[in-house]
Amino acid sequence: MSIFWLRVAAALYSLGLLHAMLTVLRRTASLFRPATRAFTAGVILHGVALVERGVAARHLPVDNFYESASVCAFLIALVFLFVHWRYEFASLSVFLFPLVFVLTLAGALEFPVAGWSNPRVRDAWLLVHVLLILIGYASLLLTAVASVFYLAQERHLKRKQPWAFFDRLPPLSTLDQLITRSMGFAFAFITLGVIAASVWAIIESGTRWIGSAKIGVAFLTWGACLVMVFLRTSAGWRGRKAALLSVFALGLSAVTWAAHVGLRKLLTQ
Repeated sequence: MSIFWLRVAAALYSLGLLHAMLTVLRRTASLFRPATRAFTAGVILHGVALVERGVAARHLPVDNFYESASVCAFLIALVFLFVHWRYEFASLSVFLFPLVFVLTLAGALEFPVAGWSNPRVRDAWLLVHVLLILIGYASLLLTAVASVFYLAQERHLKRKQPWAFFDRLPPLSTLDQLITRSMGFAFAFITLGVIAASVWAIIESGTRWIGSAKIGVAFLTWGACLVMVFLRTSAGWRGRKAALLSVFALGLSAVTWAAHVGLRKLLTQ
């Protein structure tokens, strides 16, 4: 039953993920209260799952990656609830809600589920994953390009030197709005793509996929996007810092894409 409670907890945490996406995309926190209630219920069920697993194993369930990810997610969730209760630090949810959900989802994938009922469903699911990731990477590319233009325009305005190229660029406020929107779309689509890929992989190949280096790079790219949107929306990062972070995230996405399409083998021939 422990895996059942863990998967129910992941389902409850998903409302927190939806809250984070809406906050990034629409700049509104209308789902924060119901998401926090669902998150609290998820923490309770998550704790039940860990207790049942620990009693069965007669020790703290941290024997493998899945168990460690589950315990880590539970501890992070407890920290968030305490910080929110003590300091009302609601903006931290944009970072921690998605992180807890992904870690819990990873922990809940330890035991394989039933295989594909139809090859067409399998292929369609994979196609959806690819499309989500490509849209996310395209949005990330737009974010990086807009950030570079923002820096160039800002520097041009400070120097007050005439140059026809910069006169054709949108004003800083427009570029800043474009960066925020494209960053939000990149985070949302890459997150959905990672979730779709994880579910597809557990059905396709069981638990063998989790140790792959290219999977690690993919999760690292998602983590960079998560940090990027958090620092943008909650810490107010603008200018050079935001531009460098978006370029770094774009570089990671390029490495992830290269690893998945097999360019590494081509380059080493």
